[in-house]
Amino acid sequence: MSAQRKERAEEENREEENKVEEERRDDEEDFEEAMREFASSTASRRKCEPPKLQMIPKIPEAVDDFLRNFLRKLGMSRTLRSFEAEWYGSAQKLQTESLRMTCAGVSFIPDALTHRQLLHSELQEVHRETDLLREEVLAAGERLGRMQREADFHRLQYRRVQEEKNRLINDFKKLKKHLESYEPALKQLDEKYQTALSQKMLISIEKERVKSSINAQPNQEKPQMKKERSIKSGDRPDKSPEKSNNMRYPKFPDPHLAQVSFETCKSSFSLSCSVRAHQLPISCIDLHPRKMVLSSASDDHSWRLWALPADGEKVGQMVMTGEGHSDWLSGCSFHPEGAKLATTSGDSTVGSSLHYSPVSSDLLVLSMILGRFLLQVRLWDFSRGCCVLMLAGHTQPTWGCSFHSCGHLLASCSADRTIKLWDLNRASCHLTLRRHTASVNSVRFLPFSDLLLACSADKTLALWDAKVGLCVATFQGHQHPCNHAAFSLAGGIAASCDTCGVVKLWDIRKPSSATATVEAGQQAANQVAFSPSGKTLAVACSDGLVRMVDVASLVVSSLSGHSDGVQSVTFDHKGETVISAGSDGSINVWS
Repeated sequence: MSAQRKERAEEENREEENKVEEERRDDEEDFEEAMREFASSTASRRKCEPPKLQMIPKIPEAVDDFLRNFLRKLGMSRTLRSFEAEWYGSAQKLQTESLRMTCAGVSFIPDALTHRQLLHSELQEVHRETDLLREEVLAAGERLGRMQREADFHRLQYRRVQEEKNRLINDFKKLKKHLESYEPALKQLDEKYQTALSQKMLISIEKERVKSSINAQPNQEKPQMKKERSIKSGDRPDKSPEKSNNMRYPKFPDPHLAQVSFETCKSSFSLSCSVRAHQLPISCIDLHPRKMVLSSASDDHSWRLWALPADGEKVGQMVMTGEGHSDWLSGCSFHPEGAKLATTSGDSTVGSSLHYSPVSSDLLVLSMILGRFLLQVRLWDFSRGCCVLMLAGHTQPTWGCSFHSCGHLLASCSADRTIKLWDLNRASCHLTLRRHTASVNSVRFLPFSDLLLACSADKTLALWDAKVGLCVATFQGHQHPCNHAAFSLAGGIAASCDTCGVVKLWDIRKPSSATATVEAGQQAANQVAFSPSGKTLAVACSDGLVRMVDVASLVVSSLSGHSDGVQSVTFDHKGETVISAGSDGSINVWS
């Protein structure tokens, strides 16, 4: 047992010695590495520093030299000569002569004290370099710790990005499967649509054939046929000719066919309603995103909401009005949700009031209107009946505004040559865009996009990325100041008009030059608006006419009904109605 214990103790001792030896080797390796780094850093510093001049590179330490210097300092020259004669003898006569010349005053012979001083200076230099090396080692340790922390951070970021990538891949696969599940239903609906369309075509052909056969019969047979039809209708009063026609020729509603019929019948527009909305000129109108409700801004310091007339009605009904401005209003724009309205004005006063008009319950969804007055920004709250917020930003009157499709961002333009993007959640200015050299007259967001189109009196248009605040394209081609610009909802087309009645069409993907130019009259063109299909362009002209431009053929037709210049124009949601307002204070509805 004792032998086993001794062997175990010896093994433990050997293990401890091995551990100590390994630690010593690690320390020696670290020390050698530090010395190599120190040597490299010292060598680099010595390369940069100029070499120091040493007067005495090596000083021999001898007793005879010490005695010789001592006697010389005391001025005992005879004793020095006697010492040298006795010390060296006749064999060292030449060396004695040289020493005498040295005593005559050339230089001191180095001694142990001087050698000690030189060694002390070298020791101080070594200490200084050691301190520098220590500082460098500490700095390297700090850098190493910082790099390790950065590596850990980037490693965590990489893991997070990898997890996000995997999650997106899984979502993409799920969406792909979901889309594939819809393909049979879409195919079935397409087959139904094609079947219905073919049935409609067959019915129309049958109808034309019956009409042609009736027209081909002699004239004397027509009264008899009418008499027989009247007798049949009298025998069966529950089935009128209209009902029989509906049963015989069923109608299949198709929104695409409705748009085509509208676009191909531009010349059939007629004035269906005219409302005296304001006593002074109307500067701008805008349509509610979902309802047939129109907002108007006027020079009489007020804005109003109007319920557009339905079929068979002749007069629109005023929904509500807001008063309190001290100067003219220049623009208005509905919030994408339809419950707010942004307006721009040239006033800078405080104080406002709201007045309601009796309306139906379905129009009470407009419970709040946001008023932006830049110079001043005002927030109108209908539940309180007063202005609850005002912001200031522009230094000169503002000409227009437009909401982003998210509803939290509003763009406004001003005569101070700037465009401001307002964060409605923070009630503050998010960005200020500066590029134009003259007044910015209109701004318009592309729906469901961050692109913002602006036109200016410097005869140019600019396309901005509102997310980063950069100008991505510039459109040049107008010879006169631009008044307004608008996007087409059907594609990447934009239109602009200037003060001499020139309308230009642009491809926003190729801003080098205009794709088409249309003359819309001898006087100024104040505003342009595309139909929902993008096939027709309405232009508000100062000569009192609304000009309709077919985008494909560039054929121009006119609508007359205003007694003064037309300032604003827009389409309804289906493109079947054109609404215009002008300096005569009236709103005209063309259908």
